[in-house]
Amino acid sequence: MADQITLQVNGEPRTCDSKTTLPNFLAQLGLNPRLVAVEYNGEILHRQFWEQTEMQTDDRLEIVTIVGGG
Repeated sequence: MADQITLQVNGEPRTCDSKTTLPNFLAQLGLNPRLVAVEYNGEILHRQFWEQTEMQTDDRLEIVTIVGGG
């Protein structure tokens, strides 16, 4: 059984299994990775690094959903 960690997502505490990758975490939140931008610990995280980014205790994420319309 994996250890649970706590991190901050848009200012709210969230938990996930340790070693969860960013795309898997976004899926757990019900978010479409193609429609979000992610700030990871104060830095915009480019998509090319998402697969290798594992969630760690006390990470801070700001997730912005892209909304179309006019």
